[in-house]
Amino acid sequence: MPAKDIFHDIVTIALQKDGWLITDDPLRLKWGLRELFVDLGAKKLIAAQKGETKIAVEIKSFIGKSPINELENALGQYILYRNILEETEPDRLIYLAVRQSTYQEIFSEPIGVLTIQKSNLHLLVFNDQKEEIIQWIN
Repeated sequence: MPAKDIFHDIVTIALQKDGWLITDDPLRLKWGLRELFVDLGAKKLIAAQKGETKIAVEIKSFIGKSPINELENALGQYILYRNILEETEPDRLIYLAVRQSTYQEIFSEPIGVLTIQKSNLHLLVFNDQKEEIIQWIN
């Protein structure tokens, strides 16, 4: 089982504060002979729709020396997980969870905007000090 990201507990708390129930920690994916693990699986009851929304959340700290290398790795992992989920759990959306500072430093600049648009990237932006979700980007 992979090591947890340094912001794992903070994102877990932020999701719970936002009304999400953590269902999987980690969420196990299996495709062929391979087994992969998304950091979190969660669900939220939606009263107006009389149903539930399910998500998978991959948490990335972006604390390495190269933000571009971190982006490349995060995007590859996100796309791989999204592809498997589209086949195995098409009703579950995947989000990449990043700190507010990471969003401002990388995803707000042209390369980040292009990545979000062209890769159909869903982001969960959180404040690591307040342990709160700041923004959902679909």
